[in-house]
Amino acid sequence: MKTRYKIILPFCFIGLIIIYGCKKSFLDKQPLGSLSSENVTSLTGVQGLLIGAYSVLDGEIGLANSTGFAYGSAGSNWVYGSVCADDSYKGSTPTDQPDLVLLQTWSVSSANTSYVQQKWQMLFDGIQRSNEVLRVLPNVKDVSDADGKVIAGEARFLRAFYHFGGKIVFNNFPYVDESISVANNNLNVPNVDKSGKFIDIWPNIENDLKFAIDNLPEVQPQRGRANKSAAKAFLAKVYMFEHRYADAKPLLDQLISSGQTAGGQKYALVNFEDNFNAATKNSAESVFAYQASVNDGSQLNGNYGDVLNFPNGPGAPGGCCGFNNPSFNLANAFKTDANGLPLLDTWNNGAVVSDSTNLYTGNLDPRIDWTMGRPGVPYFDWGPDSKQWIRDPATNGVFSPKKNVYAQSQAGTYSSTETAFWGATSIDANNVNFIRFADIILWDAECEVEIGSLNQAEVYVNQIRNRAADPAGWVYASGTYNAGNSKYSSQTKPADKYKVSAYPTGTFATQGQAYARKAVQFERRLELAMEGHRFFDLQRWDNGTGTMAQILNAYQQVEKNRNSFYYTNPTAQFHKGINEYFPIPQKQIDVENSTGQVNLKQNPGYN
Repeated sequence: MKTRYKIILPFCFIGLIIIYGCKKSFLDKQPLGSLSSENVTSLTGVQGLLIGAYSVLDGEIGLANSTGFAYGSAGSNWVYGSVCADDSYKGSTPTDQPDLVLLQTWSVSSANTSYVQQKWQMLFDGIQRSNEVLRVLPNVKDVSDADGKVIAGEARFLRAFYHFGGKIVFNNFPYVDESISVANNNLNVPNVDKSGKFIDIWPNIENDLKFAIDNLPEVQPQRGRANKSAAKAFLAKVYMFEHRYADAKPLLDQLISSGQTAGGQKYALVNFEDNFNAATKNSAESVFAYQASVNDGSQLNGNYGDVLNFPNGPGAPGGCCGFNNPSFNLANAFKTDANGLPLLDTWNNGAVVSDSTNLYTGNLDPRIDWTMGRPGVPYFDWGPDSKQWIRDPATNGVFSPKKNVYAQSQAGTYSSTETAFWGATSIDANNVNFIRFADIILWDAECEVEIGSLNQAEVYVNQIRNRAADPAGWVYASGTYNAGNSKYSSQTKPADKYKVSAYPTGTFATQGQAYARKAVQFERRLELAMEGHRFFDLQRWDNGTGTMAQILNAYQQVEKNRNSFYYTNPTAQFHKGINEYFPIPQKQIDVENSTGQVNLKQNPGYN
């Protein structure tokens, strides 16, 4: 994000040198630099502050070259969205990153992990930076009314984005607007009302996004900036989490018919792998993404959040560190039947994909080999994926992450060569997709299942499946990978027995709503696997029913008998009514409640 603006705003570093301390709380962030109000109360200054708010999207906020990487706050949400669900294992070795062990086994407390502390801090850093833009903006003399509205719209979009992250991770997350400041001496923002009841911040997030919709342009001068369509998409996402399908559906319908990227492209599905290739990023499918770049002189603009998530060992892409290994459960989800349809109820039964003793030899959805590296299957142009790339086979299974990794031919161009950090080759220019058009299509399919037409839901799901069925976008054992277009140049021998088909017309209507709901949810898992969404989808679909606990406990019961993370952690248990959210950091509760007044109340079930 930062480098995209450097061309037009050479002083954008203004927004990035406001470094905050934590003397009282994460809300108590007085500038420690030498900036005066005159430095920022100008169009250039407020734009610099806005860029500072965008820069937090990667989740790293100044930690990279000082106190180490904040793995727990990565913009991709791989820790919470994938590892804490059934998409992936922690990876590495059992003792590496012990806080992540606690998270993956759903045994974290409010006091025993730095990861949730990092996430909390990152979110409030983003919120505070967004609010600083809104505090400064009224005092800027050289900004037009039109430009001021756009700047305010972007700041409130970002404020909503960070609050949304807090809501889905911590649930009972305080809402902080620009009136909260050191100067106003009102830093202890409560998450409970006077009766002790938790405050619902969804309406505040909605209002910020509605303001953004009203004030943002459809086309922006840089692709990484939020535009009107992105704001509509995030408002629809909020409604989906609130189960307000009747409110989400009109927005989603509009986005499907006429939504466009910040660069002015009409939304469309593109070649699947183009969404995860730095050479083809910001395509017509990109709704909003963190803009990563490398070798631009900054050392800090790459995708630092996923620096651990590369295959490990000699000859492996990145060379380190073997985290976020896809699970056997996820690999099995890509099985298809003789007709090319998913095994909605039995995918995890019987033979196992890529298993050495009970090998599955049936059909597979071709998206599997863009989602994960599998032994013997081409890994871009690095050659066949190798079991030697698995750091600890006893706990990591046999699969490597792939959606965040670059091709060998892109090394040095889309991977970093400029930093002194130990893992320069694990820092790349792959964007982090927060929302892509496939999200919108599948959300609308959910809406159709709940309040509309099962036939239309089927049409939407088939759009996603038809793309997957296109042989031009498959992985080939016989071909040469071309990183310029994310395809193989010779397409005569697919890398496995790929077969994926659309649902026959009328299937959803014939089978009924429950079947259609299951099919849409399953499709979402296949399409968006390893993108940090899975845990939060399960959370959203649970809605107090306990299905999330059922799914994840069933997952653990099978995995503990495989060479996987749960083999060494067989007693892990997901607790209904507790583990759907993460604990508020105890240090923050202590600070906020130090006067004796309960301002910040812990989530239920955590001590």
